Amino acid sequence: MFDIGFWEILVIGVIALLVIGPERLPSFIRSTADTIKSIKSVANGFKQEVSEQLKTHELHENLKKAEKLGMDNIGGDIKKSVDELKRAAESVQRPYKSENKTRTGEQAKDNAPDASPKVADEDDKK
Repeated sequence: MFDIGFWEILVIGVIALLVIGPERLPSFIRSTADTIKSIKSVANGFKQEVSEQLKTHELHENLKKAEKLGMDNIGGDIKKSVDELKRAAESVQRPYKSENKTRTGEQAKDNAPDASPKVADEDDKK
């Protein structure tokens, strides 16, 4: 990637030693390495996001082709894309279905008569 040889690294090290000083050089190297790692992780995250978006776009294009051809006579790649989209749609709906059941159970509890006696407010006493 970089065309840096041994002598160039040695010159950079000596200059860094003179400018930064021997006390702060190890912490400077550590912080520089951490910065480079964080930049690489951001770049990898960006790369993964772009590839995911491209894959999603390709799936949508294949779905459009499948809709135009009719769902009966579609090719192998397009059929795989349609099946993958169906699985993704089902996996997205699953959490909402279980959450909806839980909420209806909570609503039933809220609507049920309370067995504990109610305490009168001060306004009711007056």
